[in-house]
Amino acid sequence: KYTDFTLTYENLTILSQYCSEFLVHGVDVEGKRCGIEIELVKLLGEYSTIPVTYAGGIRSIDDLDLVNHIGKGKVDCTIGSSLDIFGGDLSFNDVVQWHNKQLLNHL
Repeated sequence: KYTDFTLTYENLTILSQYCSEFLVHGVDVEGKRCGIEIELVKLLGEYSTIPVTYAGGIRSIDDLDLVNHIGKGKVDCTIGSSLDIFGGDLSFNDVVQWHNKQLLNHL
């Protein structure tokens, strides 16, 4: 069953009082390797006042760049079935290199 909970600044602010980080799943794309839910990532980058991790649909380094850009650098992400170590096409080593490059850019 889908929720009727609306993702708003007010709702995220209320919830943030009870946790230290959000893990938000793009359920319509998760596990499908079909790209991210762009509007959801935008809202998370705009509204979240605590750390937030997005999961769902990531299939390429370009998707990582997109999450970083539209999430305003405030949204982390997880990758599952797209990774080569789980049978996908996205190289784990390439993801590690991308991540390390992001760390260096923030020094």
